[in-house]
Amino acid sequence: MSKIARSIFLVVSILALSTASARAQQYTIKFATVAPDGSTWMNVMHEYDAAVRKESGGRLGFKFYPGGIAGDEKDVLRKIRIGQYQAAGFTGVGMGEIAPEVRILDTPFLFRSTAEIDYIYNKFNDEFSQAFEHGGFVLLGWAEVGFVYIYTQKPIYSVQDMKDVKAWMWEGDPIAQVSFKVLHLTPIPLSITDVNSALQTGMINCVYAPPLAAIALQWFTKVKYMLDVPLANSSGSVLISKKYFDSLPQDLQQILLKDGKIYLSKLTELSREDNLKAIQTLHSKGIIITQPRSKSELAYYYQTGQEARQMLVGKLYSEQLLQQVESALEQFRKEHHGK
Repeated sequence: MSKIARSIFLVVSILALSTASARAQQYTIKFATVAPDGSTWMNVMHEYDAAVRKESGGRLGFKFYPGGIAGDEKDVLRKIRIGQYQAAGFTGVGMGEIAPEVRILDTPFLFRSTAEIDYIYNKFNDEFSQAFEHGGFVLLGWAEVGFVYIYTQKPIYSVQDMKDVKAWMWEGDPIAQVSFKVLHLTPIPLSITDVNSALQTGMINCVYAPPLAAIALQWFTKVKYMLDVPLANSSGSVLISKKYFDSLPQDLQQILLKDGKIYLSKLTELSREDNLKAIQTLHSKGIIITQPRSKSELAYYYQTGQEARQMLVGKLYSEQLLQQVESALEQFRKEHHGK
């Protein structure tokens, strides 16, 4: 074969392969998230995508829009509903717009260990999945953000130490609102993008976030202390439009669900590891970690959590769901901790 003939053959072969590849991928899921590329979140999502492409024979794959380029969670939700995107990673704020009852998972002082979190998520998974479906979405998997802690410029050892706290509150978040109310604090509502400047000017001297987020957002550079009592566990999930999901062939639906459970469970475990490492990083950067002075102080926080959860009955979830979750946790603690 002449050199010209070989060149023509090579070009034709490449074009044929490209056409076959393009034809093979029949379905593309446009996925949006605030998580930046290169983060653990996105690394695992790329693994999820690779598995889906392999098992579907290249018929299905994701196209990613990371780093908030699609907007905040409410923007993304609106864009999914008009078909611009098909799926997204949501925190509690976004999930609450779809299925308010799911926000019981974000309520203050509900969980005290990752074992409790796993137990409740598994026990109530079907109910929460149905709630998402009623809101027009299918749950591909849970991906928690992690335990949320309070960071301040002055140390907090007791409830009395909170009297001079000027706390930030995520604007429009009903859970944050009642959490600070039961702690007798008057928070300052701001969008998350305004927090850094508010810390610099002294408008606020208290923020809350998982340790990894406190580092990523650079809030830790403007505070000195972290109270070692989780305020809440920040939930997260990957959701796909039910309308789009239902349009997929059944075999592709099953691949998405199966791999979603595998890879998003992996993401939760890695997120927990990252947050533990982040606490060590905060300590190495000079953040002083404080503890409640007594068991009664700790009991006070748990009591305020119960009050806050009760205040959200009828606004986010039913009395029945609250009782079921709290009873299940109480029984779990008796069986595993003898208390």
